[in-house]
Amino acid sequence: MATIEIQSLDGSGAFAAYRADPAGDARGAIIVIQEVFGINEGIRRKCDSLAAKGYIAIAPDLFWRMEAGLELDPDIPEQLAHGLDLFGKFDQDKGIEDIEATIRIARTLAAKVGVVGYCLGGRLAYMTAARTDADASVGYYAVGIDNLLGEKHAIANPLMLHIAGDDGFVPAETQKAMHEGLDDHPKVTLHDYPGENHGFATEMGKRRSDAAANLADERTEAFFAAHIG
Repeated sequence: MATIEIQSLDGSGAFAAYRADPAGDARGAIIVIQEVFGINEGIRRKCDSLAAKGYIAIAPDLFWRMEAGLELDPDIPEQLAHGLDLFGKFDQDKGIEDIEATIRIARTLAAKVGVVGYCLGGRLAYMTAARTDADASVGYYAVGIDNLLGEKHAIANPLMLHIAGDDGFVPAETQKAMHEGLDDHPKVTLHDYPGENHGFATEMGKRRSDAAANLADERTEAFFAAHIG
């Protein structure tokens, strides 16, 4: 495990990324896209878990333009509120640029590159699937996808989305729009988790729901095995 530095595509600076490497030869590389809580312990654990499965895992600090090195705990109300405030200020187009810069670094390390994101990162995973050459993308409880369905025609590589059925940030009408807009897309697979709330697959804390998290992670592991290696 190490922190690496990646140059932004717009030349405005460089940002840090957490990197975890497998013990042996890499099967591929996976970009881990953060929630609104920064590259905290939970995101680092996601990277470490992927490395244990044979992937190079890289989590870029996408909030570096606002608050570099941020680490928040969503179980602390004030920190949760701070993360949600930063979500409202975050430039998502610049975030995709930074993910693209990370993908380019990853392609120097592995033949195929996937992405997996959570919450805000789930939304960005969808945008990454539509706007970059990522070989496979996964989004957990992605927010606001109904506003991005106009980009679905650009999704050329496999995308999997995990939908929490009782998501306080993704209401039923949004979930319905996701299904209506994406169920017939040949590259997109949607999985529903009835009764589960936002954040159910977090590595730690009050939001985690073990059974749903394990099922979603098993599906993600099989998806990456099929499309990344």
